[in-house]
Amino acid sequence: MSERKVLNKYYPPDFDPSKIPKLKLPKDRQYVVRLMAPFNMRCKTCGEYIYKGKKFNARKETVQNEAYLGLPIFRFYIKCTRCLAEITFKTDPENTDYTMEHGATRNFQAEKLLEEEEKRVQKEREDEELNNPMKVLENRTKDSKLEMEVLENLQELKDLNQRQAHVDFEAMLRQHRLSEEERQKQEQEEDERETAALVEEARKRRLLEDSDSEEDTPAPAPPRLALRPKPTAILDEAPKAKRKAESWERSVGTLGSRPQLSGLVVVKKADLSRSTQQGQVSPTTQGPARSGKAADSAAWTPGASSLSQLGAYSDSEDSSGSN
Repeated sequence: MSERKVLNKYYPPDFDPSKIPKLKLPKDRQYVVRLMAPFNMRCKTCGEYIYKGKKFNARKETVQNEAYLGLPIFRFYIKCTRCLAEITFKTDPENTDYTMEHGATRNFQAEKLLEEEEKRVQKEREDEELNNPMKVLENRTKDSKLEMEVLENLQELKDLNQRQAHVDFEAMLRQHRLSEEERQKQEQEEDERETAALVEEARKRRLLEDSDSEEDTPAPAPPRLALRPKPTAILDEAPKAKRKAESWERSVGTLGSRPQLSGLVVVKKADLSRSTQQGQVSPTTQGPARSGKAADSAAWTPGASSLSQLGAYSDSEDSSGSN
C-alpha cells in the first residue's frame, strides 16, 4: 500500500532537467496578494479614512529601474473601500517603511517627521564642521559639557541606589507599626477620657434634677409595719357554740339566705283537738307547753338566723319529750 503523503519522488535514470521547457514571463507582471494596510491613510477622492491593519486583495509588481543595495522595490495597488479609487504605495527598504505614492495621504506620521528632522540637523552640522574648524571646537566643548552632566546625573543615581540598598526595610516597617500602635493607643485613651467626661456630666445633671425634685415635693412618711394578730386570739373572742355555727355557715351556708332550704325546718304545732279532749290541764303541765309555744314563736322570729331557729326547734322537742 502506498503512502498517503509522498516525500520522495521517483526520478528515472535518463532524467535531464535541462530538457524541461522554461516559461518566459514578463518582468513587470503582477500578482494578486492578500495584505494589510501598513499605515493610516485618507483617500483623496472621497475623504474615507483607511486605518492601519485593514485587509485588502492587492496587486503586487516589481518597480523597474529602482533598487536599494540590490534589494528590489515592490509596488502595491489597492482600492478605496468607499469610492473604489485606486491607491498605490511602495516599499522603502532604506528606512524599513512604506512610502505613499498615489491616491491617498498618510496620517499620523509625526515620528517619521521627527526622525527626518533629526537627520537633517545632523547633516547640516556635519556640513558646517567641514568648512569651519572653530565650529568643530565649539561643538566638541558642548558635547564634553553635556557628557559631564550626564555622568554626574548617573553618579547621583548610583549613590541613591546604594543608599537605598543599605536601608533596613524590616526596621522601617517595624517603626511604622509601632507608630501606628501608639497612634491607636492615643486615640483610644482620648475616647475613654471623652466617655468618662460625658458620664460624669450626665451624673451631675441627674443629681441636680433629683435635688430639685426633693425640694419641691415633701418626703413621704415611712410605712408602718402592720401588727400581726396572734393566731389563737380568735379562740378567746367567741364561745364554742358560736364557733360551731360560724364553721357550719362557712361550709353549708345560711338557711335564711336560701329559701329552698328553709322548707327543711318544720314547726311542730300543738294539737288543739287533744287539748280540748283532755280538758283542763294542770298549771304544771301548762307551763312547759307555754314555754314550748314561746320557743316556737322564738324559732320563727323574722330577724333570727336558720341555725338559731334549728336550735330553738330542738329545745322545744326536748321539752315536749320530757313532758
